[in-house]
Amino acid sequence: MIRILTLAFAALITFAVSALAQTAAALVQNRPVLKAEAIVTGDIVRIGDLVENAGIVANIPIFRAPDLGTTGMVRADAVIEAVRVHALVGLDTGGFNEVAVTRASRSIPAKDIEDCVAEALSRQFALGAAKDIGVNFERELRAIQVEPSAKGEPRVIRINYDARSGRFDATLEIPTGASNRGNLRLSGRATATVEVVTLLVPLERGALIKSADVAIERRPRAEIGRDIVSGSEQAIGLAARTALQAGRPLRVSDLMKQELVQRNETVTLIFEVPGIVLTVRGKAIEGGAEGDVISVLNEQSKRTVQGVVVGAGRVAISTSAPRLAANIAPTQSVANANTR
Repeated sequence: MIRILTLAFAALITFAVSALAQTAAALVQNRPVLKAEAIVTGDIVRIGDLVENAGIVANIPIFRAPDLGTTGMVRADAVIEAVRVHALVGLDTGGFNEVAVTRASRSIPAKDIEDCVAEALSRQFALGAAKDIGVNFERELRAIQVEPSAKGEPRVIRINYDARSGRFDATLEIPTGASNRGNLRLSGRATATVEVVTLLVPLERGALIKSADVAIERRPRAEIGRDIVSGSEQAIGLAARTALQAGRPLRVSDLMKQELVQRNETVTLIFEVPGIVLTVRGKAIEGGAEGDVISVLNEQSKRTVQGVVVGAGRVAISTSAPRLAANIAPTQSVANANTR
């Protein structure tokens, strides 16, 4: 009997020790622990945002949240002091001295707001396509942070524009929350612009234009003439008609085909009729690209003739008399050719 009682007592002690161990483990596991960082929504920070295992006091507000989209630091001792009055004791700081608290937000980029104003100006004041309107605000425009629950995009509810000065003022409606919207006042200047091709480097007359020599920029439409070059493909591969300075917009009149004949260059004059091709040396009085009509000095006859540039250093003479291409008669040329 005594043996049975002893065994029962030992089992009871073992059970009690085990229960105490489990209780202690549960207490340790569920002990409130300070977080290293927290992300909150709304303008209030609650106990549960900063403390794991906060229990029934988790929803109690204790601090004001940072501004939308920003992060603030809260000292660990300030958290301990704030939760003590709510009977949350034994807070384990985990060795952290402070907690990083970030307020969640949705960002409305400054570019979206600028595009919204440009579209309103385009629609109401016929300034051309919205993408071609340059908008400059009086104050630097930055991204706007709103609540994550905010739905919709900015929209212009009022805008005025002075065509003479280019000044505008606008009121935009901005979504700020799930059902809230706020107003934003903006002012500045708007200009209708066009894309132009500008030179990055100075070019001498006749220099071939390469892709590395040009860039696309936007310039005020009022400052640009009708013959402006608007696409780099219109310039690349052509040559400068005159010496051109860097930074200036290119015009169609600034460009020409690459010269195949240079001024004062020795060229080959070609005269061709059915069955006969005559060639003679000449000196170009002026340069020209393929298809250009230029003046050339026939070095045999010492006469100036007009010809069409047909290749590098080659000019075709368009005339009814071969003696203009060479100082010999056609019949003599044929006879000499036969004797050879």
